[in-house]
Amino acid sequence: MPVLQDLKRWRFWRRLLIHSFSAIGLISAIAGIIALFVSPVPTEMLWIVWMAVILSFGYGAAVAWPRPVEASFHIPNTKIRVVRGDLFKQGTHIVVGTCDTFDTAFPFISPNSVQGAYLNEVYRGDVGSLDAALNEQLVAAHPVETIGKAGKTVRYEVGTVIPLRAQALRHFFVAYTTMDLNNKAHGTADGLWKSLGNLWSSVRVNSNGTTVSIPVIGGGLSGLSPVLPSEDAIRFIALSFIIASRADPVCEELRIVALPALYDKLNHLELQAFLSGLARS
Repeated sequence: MPVLQDLKRWRFWRRLLIHSFSAIGLISAIAGIIALFVSPVPTEMLWIVWMAVILSFGYGAAVAWPRPVEASFHIPNTKIRVVRGDLFKQGTHIVVGTCDTFDTAFPFISPNSVQGAYLNEVYRGDVGSLDAALNEQLVAAHPVETIGKAGKTVRYEVGTVIPLRAQALRHFFVAYTTMDLNNKAHGTADGLWKSLGNLWSSVRVNSNGTTVSIPVIGGGLSGLSPVLPSEDAIRFIALSFIIASRADPVCEELRIVALPALYDKLNHLELQAFLSGLARS
């Protein structure tokens, strides 16, 4: 269970001890003042000391206890949440990472990727319909070059964002990796940062200010895992979102969705501390 993992973290025990001893210190100070007027303290009242210690550690545990990873911001008025679950069951706008050639068919994309899951969940495996929807929007984008590889050969600029309509919602396809001649995707931190900046601009225009859910992009076959492990990728996404939101509000909430297996491995206390730090800055 995620909570049990969090209870093993040093950050939890450090916060518990700091707040517990702070409470003991406050109680001791009050007791010292009382002792000036009631001296000596009757032996039968020593149980109060033990009760104070127990209450202090109870208070420390309550303050340090793991909570949902989220933070609310006043400037701008928005929220960031890291949640455990399925991207496609959030009932919000969603973000789907892709490559600069917008390949959609297997084996050019992995069936285990977010894009592979999107093809099956939203389009029931109908590659033709997904291609038609993408091509309709790509008319307005500017191709960079053509590449002699299997699959799609027209390359677009990294950072190209295509907002597909899904009734009242939008599905934002963002190209943050480059596909090589062997259909292997390559990503960079700079390319991801640029892509996220373009994504927030598109969300600002197309989301009507409502919640957007994004997966922990940067893992899988993108080649970014050694540079941006999952927790760093979450920080990267959150920081990019807040910087963009301070320039001009993006949406009411950013929901970073991690699959259960990934979420359970995250250091939730460290992520919460990071988000809280952003909220205070």
